[in-house]
Amino acid sequence: MSAAEALRPALLARLPDSVARPAYDRAAVTPGIAHIGVGAFHRAHQAEFTDDVLAGGSTRWGITGINIRPPELGETLGRQGGLYTRLIREDQSVAARVIGSIVSVVDSQDSAAPALAVLSASEIDVITMTVTEKGYCHTPATGALDASRPEIVHDLAHPEAPTSLPGLILRALELRMQSHGRPVTVVSCDNIPANGDILGAVVRELAARRGGGIAGWIEANVAFPGTMVDRIAPATSEADYAFVENQFGYRDRAVVVGEPFRQWVIENRFAGPFPPYDRVGAAFVDDVTAFEHLKMRILNGAQTALCYLGVLAGHEHTFDDMADPLLAHFARRMLLEESLPTLAPVPGIVPEVYVEQSLARLRNTAIRHRNHQIATDGSQKIVQRLLNPIRDRLAAGAGIDLLALAVAGWMAYLVRASDRFGRAWSADDPYAGRVAAIADRIGSDPARLVEGIVAIDAIFAPALAADARFRTAVTGHLGGLLADDPMQHVRRVMGQGELEGA
Repeated sequence: MSAAEALRPALLARLPDSVARPAYDRAAVTPGIAHIGVGAFHRAHQAEFTDDVLAGGSTRWGITGINIRPPELGETLGRQGGLYTRLIREDQSVAARVIGSIVSVVDSQDSAAPALAVLSASEIDVITMTVTEKGYCHTPATGALDASRPEIVHDLAHPEAPTSLPGLILRALELRMQSHGRPVTVVSCDNIPANGDILGAVVRELAARRGGGIAGWIEANVAFPGTMVDRIAPATSEADYAFVENQFGYRDRAVVVGEPFRQWVIENRFAGPFPPYDRVGAAFVDDVTAFEHLKMRILNGAQTALCYLGVLAGHEHTFDDMADPLLAHFARRMLLEESLPTLAPVPGIVPEVYVEQSLARLRNTAIRHRNHQIATDGSQKIVQRLLNPIRDRLAAGAGIDLLALAVAGWMAYLVRASDRFGRAWSADDPYAGRVAAIADRIGSDPARLVEGIVAIDAIFAPALAADARFRTAVTGHLGGLLADDPMQHVRRVMGQGELEGA
């Protein structure tokens, strides 16, 4: 193999032995899955599971990738024939594997037409997606469709040219109904609560408003199973691209990085044929709720709490947060004392062991997951990760001090992105502008800030927003986190003597 050739199908046979490659004939693979959002997580998780399915002989389950947001992948992943390198990193070790399950890529940013052609095709039995939380166009506090969103307003007026994810799915289902009528399973692979129910609800509400019989057809022919997905897959860096070229001798601009751990739990509710993911490590279960709550409130809860406090402490990555004895001690106590008691038993899992396993994963120095990246769209995440366990604790008459500190961390992160605090950083959150406006109008008074922020009912349910215990706890923490030394407040909360003895 000549130096620095680009990865492509013709290069597979000449890859070094240290790079694993597809264990099947890619020419025999036909597409049965359409996936929306061919980003790093999909390529490090579902596409790898699918690669394993194809290696087991089920060649009808190739993936057609659909990209509906920048960047375009036709010039990278598409030019490589759908091939890419998946690096598994754990501290100093790394394992490389070329994944071949993506058979083609369609860019559909400028027009919905290319995506609709794929999604409505009769050979597609499964539609999957990994998009941002805000892409579901739902109200986080209730899970219902947010009909005020501009893209939803557009899609209701122009359903044949959708701009939202729910609108795109609905139009694809309508085209399927009108052409061949084949049933389809639509699967969210995202970290939103009850993701199958949320996706089904927003699509069905749009269908009810659309009319024309599509709502009834969906009820009879479409399934929206819930899932729980898990693998930490940070954004790929230039160093990762350079590593592949320097270590293995070829260029790949679609490299993805992941940790060794992976998990996929899927509700056993399908409208038609479905890949046998249960043969390659996934689990088909009757109800994913307990698994989902465990992951959301433990692993994701720790990530969310640490990302905001980590930024306030001046750290860049999650592993930096976990190397900080103060923040690591906080995370463990929050999970064990407040989050864990809100959870129902999960078959086959010892909760305390899961906590320690999750914290160990966050210490992996090879997974360079930036705090600001995790902080993205936090208003869409804190409901299930922090606010729901807080509501459960309050209902049980139990303490919420540590979870409230994490919520105050989210508030402080957005407040410090306002003009009032010199725009300490740029916050990527649907409600960043609204929180900044509150801060600019009110100033730094924590009680008034909390009053203004918890009035955002798309995030905070009215009963929680009105709870004096919740507001008092968050207010006290927000005042401390907006001080010149936020970590001094965290030290007071944790108890300096306790920390030194930990």
